[in-house]
Amino acid sequence: MIWHQDNSSGESGLEEPVHIFAYYSSCGPTRSEELEKLLANIRDGSVLRAKNMVSKLNKLKLPLKWEHVAKIAGMGVAPGRLHVARAMVEAGVLGSEPLAEEAIQLISNTGGVAVLAHPWALKNPVAIIRRLKEAGLHGMEVYRSDGKLVAYSDLADGYGLLKLGGSDYHGRARPIWCRAIRDILESYAEEPSDSNLAKITRFGRTRILKGGSPMSSKDLIDRCLSLWLTNEVGQNAEFKAIRLKLSNISINQGGLQVPIESK
Repeated sequence: MIWHQDNSSGESGLEEPVHIFAYYSSCGPTRSEELEKLLANIRDGSVLRAKNMVSKLNKLKLPLKWEHVAKIAGMGVAPGRLHVARAMVEAGVLGSEPLAEEAIQLISNTGGVAVLAHPWALKNPVAIIRRLKEAGLHGMEVYRSDGKLVAYSDLADGYGLLKLGGSDYHGRARPIWCRAIRDILESYAEEPSDSNLAKITRFGRTRILKGGSPMSSKDLIDRCLSLWLTNEVGQNAEFKAIRLKLSNISINQGGLQVPIESK
């Protein structure tokens, strides 16, 4: 496990926001005072924006207390828009962000490794990666929870960048694997093929048995979800819809119904 800082940045030339990861060794950043000063400014700005949001919501007669928002954030965590949203309503706020080039320079100056996060979310990844490489970018994400993206792996090779990947864990608001699990299950619901079944069995730590009684796709999904996600997330409306699609489908491989067993 490698600790890193996820920095939201603006891209000066192309006006498209990007996220830059800062990876550090076990010794931590060098010039830590400079880094801590910037992070403190970001935290202070986050708190100020969150307080302003609470104030505006109160003016709209919504019974939201700042103490509740702070409690949700937890000890030592700067309350932000996510905590306000969790406390009362879904909300968003715009704020000024450092330019990506500035973030890369700061990461490099403090002994870190600057890595472009989720480049597949960018509208113009090639142009942005080229500019950020010139600014000193060290690497980019090419691995997602659903596997390696070959096109971005090739792009990293082309610019001599390190290839990385992570869980993309953002707390309870976005559980690890949730999106990848949904995509895998939706693919099987739309096309119950051998290849899509294989993705489920690999991800769900299951194996296909020879002989025995077949189980329904819904049973398989319920078993896998119990392994992958909490009960609360597994009851999400999206997963309920997938269960409904799979309720009348039996597990098949090579045209034959087969049972599934946990490894």
